[in-house]
Amino acid sequence: MDERSFSGTVTRATGSWYDVDTGGAVLRCRIRGRMRLKGVRSTSPVVVGDRVHGSGASDGSWVIERVEPRRNYVIRRASNLSKESHIIAANIDRALLLVTLAEPETAPEFVDRFLVTCEAYKVPATLLLAKSDIQDPAAMEAFRTVYEAAGYPVLEVSARTGAGVEEVRALLGGRTTLLAGNSGVGKSTLVQTVDPSLDIRTGEISDSHHKGRHTTTFSTMYPLADGGRIIDTPGIKGFGLIDIDGAELWHYFPEMMRLAPGCRFYNCTHVHEPGCAVRDAVERGGLAWPRYESYLKILDEDDKYRK
Repeated sequence: MDERSFSGTVTRATGSWYDVDTGGAVLRCRIRGRMRLKGVRSTSPVVVGDRVHGSGASDGSWVIERVEPRRNYVIRRASNLSKESHIIAANIDRALLLVTLAEPETAPEFVDRFLVTCEAYKVPATLLLAKSDIQDPAAMEAFRTVYEAAGYPVLEVSARTGAGVEEVRALLGGRTTLLAGNSGVGKSTLVQTVDPSLDIRTGEISDSHHKGRHTTTFSTMYPLADGGRIIDTPGIKGFGLIDIDGAELWHYFPEMMRLAPGCRFYNCTHVHEPGCAVRDAVERGGLAWPRYESYLKILDEDDKYRK
């Protein structure tokens, strides 16, 4: 290999500059201009978690020239750009979604949109009920019942009391993990509690409207003292789905997938057809209404993007 060539993993992406960990050094790189014209219509062609190859330029800088095919990724519709996507991170072993039921409240539909994306792109997901020391126990139990029935692990965690921290640490060991959630749910605080050696800025909730302040500006991958790597992401407000057809949406609700073989029609949409095993399960209480309601909302709200 030429001494001016390199390969490594992208650990930070600002849109203009990219930090690449080569195993022996971290190089600050830019991307070759023509890369922006290839492939998916994304806000950035290079993202945290990408395996990349490049070389040194004549001016002494480092340039990313090629991105290896991604094993998986988490993607959403770019803010206010209905045709462009924003890939949050790539090549992930597990996604952890931090959820708070109050201060601030994470909308159920946000949770379900995130989980749909994880299902579609084959990223195993675990839900973390954050700030468990100040959440309503009954609300946490109701949340756990809904999502464990759907097939998702749910952990209650509190950076303040240490509850659940060891379980999270065990999940992270030896893996590349994406940590996501709305602003103010405590992502950066939890990361620092799991690994106090990391220096990550944290912020408090704004009392005026109970929404979090963004403390992480760009997605960043951090090496953990116990092995593994964690990707801390900026707080996400919305999660628009992209490249998921309405007719296949139910494929990404695991509990609906288990019920669908019982439907009378093979192409049942689980909305209005007679003999629908999914709707029957909702009426009997065998499928949680909040999850089915999210399915209907996503079908309706995202339809305008598919036209």
